[in-house]
Amino acid sequence: MAKIQRAIMSCHDKAGLVELAGLLQEQGVEIISTAGTLQVLVEAGINAVNMADYTGIQEMMDGRVKSLHSKVHAGLLGIRDNKVHVEQLQAAAYEWIDLVVANLHPVEAVIRQPGITPDEVVEQIDIGGMAMIRSAAKNFRYVTVVVNPARYSAVMHELRAHDGEVTFATRYRLAQEAFACTAQYDQIIADYLRSAEPKED
Repeated sequence: MAKIQRAIMSCHDKAGLVELAGLLQEQGVEIISTAGTLQVLVEAGINAVNMADYTGIQEMMDGRVKSLHSKVHAGLLGIRDNKVHVEQLQAAAYEWIDLVVANLHPVEAVIRQPGITPDEVVEQIDIGGMAMIRSAAKNFRYVTVVVNPARYSAVMHELRAHDGEVTFATRYRLAQEAFACTAQYDQIIADYLRSAEPKED
């Protein structure tokens, strides 16, 4: 295990988020956050860094691109005991990211909205959050990923019990849940697109 030093928080569902972030702050964890989540954290007195400030790239294309950056994904995907990975991270002046707390915009609820068009549904599809979740889950040997607010209390218990660390067994279970979440999300979108083709321009 290794102590969590840096975390990304990007959540549509804000339930329990402030309590988890508060514990991370107590333990000296640097928190990076996207705009909506950042506002909630700052209003609660949590110190957090705007994702745009962390990457050095402002959100663009109406928010379609904000966390799709090598500084984010190299920090998540690098193998910590691989000498080449470590050297490449250091050469780029990047840093490891140890925890991702993210949940997605509920596309199923969007689809159920009366009168919504296929183009409007497509615009709501989460890309950056999905990418961060998958990167973190792939690297479960080093990174903790939490997609379900119901798991926050268990993660907080481990952080307290293990001096800021999360056990391998928990990281592995959370990664399984993360991939199940992204698979379900993609299936909902695929099913919708089969039934509602947008008009050609």
